[in-house]
Amino acid sequence: MKAAVLHGPRALRIEGVRPPDPGAGDVLVRVAAAGLCGTDYSIFSGDRPVSYPRVMGHEFVGLIEAVGAGVSTPRVGDRVAIEPNYSCGVCALCREGNRNLCLARTAIGIDVDGCFAELVRVPARCCWAAPAGVADEDLMVTEPLAVVVRAVARGQVRAGETAAVVGAGTLGLLAVQVLRARGARVLVVSRSERRFALARQLGAEATHAVPDAPLENVARDFAGREGVDCVVETAGTPEAVAHTLALVRPGGRIVLTGLPHEPTPVRFFSVVRRDLSGRVRGGHATGRGRPGSHATVDHAPLRARRDRARVRGAPRAGVDQGGAETVTRASVTRGTRSGRWRPRGRRRPATRRRA
Repeated sequence: MKAAVLHGPRALRIEGVRPPDPGAGDVLVRVAAAGLCGTDYSIFSGDRPVSYPRVMGHEFVGLIEAVGAGVSTPRVGDRVAIEPNYSCGVCALCREGNRNLCLARTAIGIDVDGCFAELVRVPARCCWAAPAGVADEDLMVTEPLAVVVRAVARGQVRAGETAAVVGAGTLGLLAVQVLRARGARVLVVSRSERRFALARQLGAEATHAVPDAPLENVARDFAGREGVDCVVETAGTPEAVAHTLALVRPGGRIVLTGLPHEPTPVRFFSVVRRDLSGRVRGGHATGRGRPGSHATVDHAPLRARRDRARVRGAPRAGVDQGGAETVTRASVTRGTRSGRWRPRGRRRPATRRRA
């Protein structure tokens, strides 16, 4: 089969490689479309080290090609979206239901070969049935949308509250939509104004470029009080973490979804003095089998289109009977820094970015 194999930083080659065999509990997925996110670029450039050679890619949709021993579902021919991180299943955290916190968690396309290939092997438990009638390109938004839905749920955002989104990339634009679906007023803060028009189209009531004015003043003016009720950070930089503290009111909530790899200075006097300790939460990883763990798309056709990110219809966020966070009656399109990669080259790939 053909695969895009990374042999070192920026040393990416399309090669013929041996197809993987599904082991017990695994399935073989024929990739239909794959997303490209900031993590992939970090691996490609060498900023995020991996073992080589490595096939990158973790956001993808495909058809089940073969199943290993002991797999009853999914079945050969099923179309699935993939949850790209899986836990060991046996440690104390996993047994407690906190599989997203497992210290032995495996990331597809980082720790093991990913989806920039015609075929990829994944555990059967990572496969989510794709709703009929939803395009492959739209389903690629499932994993990042799951991150955002869980983050907003962790922020306990209620109708009528004010919220700020730090970062206007793909995750930020998705966060705007989910927050609006919960009835919150949304302020978008970013280093540049490039995506502000799109953010406003998606429901942001106000936008602000960081260099233009002190964030504390902007948050107070927007909220009509000491700051916003909740801040969702999506940019993944040390500066973005500092911005959240400037925007949030005393006693408010902060949810961090970005992954800053550089040291992040935080003035903990401000955190303690304003009673934010215990209110700053991580919301990056998605878990499974617990409330807010995964965004299902059974009633949500999700659309991934370059330079767009839109919710159509009457979007709302809720929790289904299985305990998974659900975005219903929404057609969501992604904007910027993301795209798709087709192994057989049928269409020219778009590009998109994750904040």
